Amino acid sequence: MARNNYPEITHARILDTATRLFLEKGWEETTIQDIVDEIGDITRGAFYHHFKSKDDIIDSVTTNMFKNNNPFYLASQIEGENGLGKLKLALRLSFSDEKQLKLVQSAPALIKSPKFIAKQMVDCVDTLAPNILAFLNEGINDGSIECKYPKQLSEVFMIIINIWLNPIIYEVSEDEYVEKVKFTQYLLKCMNLNIIDNKLIESFRSYYIRVHKKTA
Repeated sequence: MARNNYPEITHARILDTATRLFLEKGWEETTIQDIVDEIGDITRGAFYHHFKSKDDIIDSVTTNMFKNNNPFYLASQIEGENGLGKLKLALRLSFSDEKQLKLVQSAPALIKSPKFIAKQMVDCVDTLAPNILAFLNEGINDGSIECKYPKQLSEVFMIIINIWLNPIIYEVSEDEYVEKVKFTQYLLKCMNLNIIDNKLIESFRSYYIRVHKKTA
């Protein structure tokens, strides 16, 4: 077999093809063979050289989507906004990624798996929380935020938002979900972080409804 001198190109092609098929057919309906056949000039062995499993590639797909539409980066580029305002904007923008939502809707079984949840927990602390911490520190410096433990708050915040408030991981009624959001609002206010307002509560409600239109 000829040596592939451009493995990064093959990796990108697999990732792009998988993303398109997951969005078109859904994660559960797309097989590794579908991805291989769609590309046309690679083998299953070549696929497994780049990705260990189907779970592995969907993790890469979601990570790549986040990088291409990072709400924290987008919010950080807004001029004339304080740290609190940027944090609120980042949270609102996180609800606007329709491709990410569609992908999440297509893989409810995966989202609920202990392995996926465990990885999400690690990502919340190691990858996502530093983005929150940057806004918290900016808000502390500009006076828009009062916070005694910004690092710890950033980690707890991301775990609550991405795990506890994930309507696929924890299936509750719409009313109970909104109550959970309001409790989070109260909890954050107790820590002097007034980030969740009534408009944002409605964004959470809308997200819940959009998720369950497909997964119910």
